[in-house]
Amino acid sequence: MLRVIRETIRIWVILTGLWVVLLLAGCAGSPQSASIPPHVTQLPEPPVVEATSPQGSLWRENGPLTNLFVDPKAANVGDIVTVSIVETSTASNDAQTQTGRKSSLTASVDGFLGLENRYASNAKFNPFSAIKGGMENAFDGSGSTARSGKLAASMTARVNEVLPNGNLRIIGSREVTVNNETQIITLSGTIRPRDISPDNVILSTYISEARITYTGDGIVHEGQRPGWFTRIMNVVWPF
Repeated sequence: MLRVIRETIRIWVILTGLWVVLLLAGCAGSPQSASIPPHVTQLPEPPVVEATSPQGSLWRENGPLTNLFVDPKAANVGDIVTVSIVETSTASNDAQTQTGRKSSLTASVDGFLGLENRYASNAKFNPFSAIKGGMENAFDGSGSTARSGKLAASMTARVNEVLPNGNLRIIGSREVTVNNETQIITLSGTIRPRDISPDNVILSTYISEARITYTGDGIVHEGQRPGWFTRIMNVVWPF
C-alpha cells in the first residue's frame, strides 16, 4: 500500500513539473520569423518610347540631351525620388458627464376594507401618507486620452505610375539590419512634381494618401511580444 502511494506521489510530481515547464515556456516569447513584406519596389518595366525626329530636322523631342536646362527631378516611371519622412502627431481628448435625478411619491388611503379603523388608534399610522416612495440616482463619469508620435527618417522611393494629370504614384521600402535586428520602412502615396525640390527631395507631408509603415524584427521585437500562454490568459481571463 505504501509503495502504491509513493508511486502515485511520484507521478503527480512529474506531471506538476511538466505543467510548470509548459507554463514557463508559454510565458516566454516565441521566436518569430522575419515578417518582411513583399518586394514592394518591384515595378513594371516602363514602356519603351523610341525617339523620333521629324522629317527635315535633327531635333528629337525626348532625346538624352533635351533637358539640359531642367532640374533632374523624378517625372517618369522608374525614376527615383528621395523622401524625407517627418511625421509628428499629437491628440488628446477629455470628456466629463454628470447626471442626477430625484423623485418622491406620497399617497393617502381613505378607506381600505375597514383596515383604516383598525389601525386608527395606532399613533404611527397616518392615512394621509400611508404610501410613500422616493428614488434618487446620480452619475458622475469622466475620461481622458492622449497620444503622440514622432517619426523621422529618409528613404528613396520609385515612381510606379504617372497619372493623367501629371501626378506621380511612388512606392518604396528600406531595410536595415544591425546585430540581427531588422528595421523595415515601407512607403507609398501620390505626389505632385511641383512639390519636389530642385535636389529631387520631397517631404512626407506633401504625399497624398500616404501609407508609411515602420516595423522591426529581432530580439527587441520578440521582447515586446508576450508568450502564447499569456496571450491566451488575457483573452479568457474574466477578471
